[in-house]
Amino acid sequence: MDALRHGWPIRVGTAPLLLPVETAPLREITSQRLLISAARAETLRLTNQRAAADGHSPVLIRAAEPLDLGSALPVADPSLDLASPLKGPFMAEELDWRGEAVAALELARIAGVLPAFAVDPVATPQNDAALEPATLSAADLEAWSNPANLAIATRAHLPIAHEEMTKIVAFRSINDTREHVAIVLGEQTSDRAPLVRLHSECLTGDIFGSLKCDCGPQLDAALAAMSSEVTAGGWGILLYMRQEGRGIGLVNKLRAYRLQDEGVDTLEANRRLGLPEEARDFPLAARMLHLLAVPQVRLMTNNLEKVVALEHSGVKVIERVPHELPANPHNTRYLATKRDRAGHLLK
Repeated sequence: MDALRHGWPIRVGTAPLLLPVETAPLREITSQRLLISAARAETLRLTNQRAAADGHSPVLIRAAEPLDLGSALPVADPSLDLASPLKGPFMAEELDWRGEAVAALELARIAGVLPAFAVDPVATPQNDAALEPATLSAADLEAWSNPANLAIATRAHLPIAHEEMTKIVAFRSINDTREHVAIVLGEQTSDRAPLVRLHSECLTGDIFGSLKCDCGPQLDAALAAMSSEVTAGGWGILLYMRQEGRGIGLVNKLRAYRLQDEGVDTLEANRRLGLPEEARDFPLAARMLHLLAVPQVRLMTNNLEKVVALEHSGVKVIERVPHELPANPHNTRYLATKRDRAGHLLK
């Protein structure tokens, strides 16, 4: 993932060399084949492409002529379609290293870059060193993603506006720079299940007060509800997960915003980017609760996927507490999409 953010090539197992289209610094490097997502291939109207189960599945395409990375970027990024409408022609090719390709696209998602790679890129002789790859196997990604890697890094007292008797607990995994935190309000006790909220990081909503979503108000209302719980003799935990944009990263979330401005909804925007509609790691939240010695919770959520994920990971949800806030003119469609397409229990 560090290599992808730097724009360095990777090699997954025995697959060809893969160079990230978005971040590679030497834009003159060329390739005639690209690894992209099925959803992006559909947009490019590759009629010989086999139907994929989901938009995040990998597709190998060949251009009529080699492309430098500057020309490949509009092929990879649907948010540039209006500015660069003419592309191709392309043809989909047989992909006989599918497992490695799936791992590569997933690595791109976690790294927060476009899921698109130049395949077997060609550099000039003086730039050959730019194609020295970072190597891994598809199994390495599964091992890295294991929630058991997460551990408590440190704890501290942290009085906050809603509640002075509060502590913060930081969690960290090996080889992952994302540090999740738990805000524990009140006195932890085994006699009473805490009121718990899983909140995924949203820079635009949590910090800047974006009206496009309901994240900021949800965060504030959850902390207020937990403070009331403390007053009534209980306690609460807010798990702040570093999973921006439902797990696609800040930059890709902003690309999705740009697509939404063109008329598509939240989930379809993710799909057009070749990214999952939902990529958050809820079992990681269960691991945080296990480390905090919390076997059962009252969960503040409208999303049944969170309930199922926690239960499946060994955390008993004894009550689902609805957490719905009023809409505003800017997020009405966003909330309707969560209700009608993502199955959230909203009115």
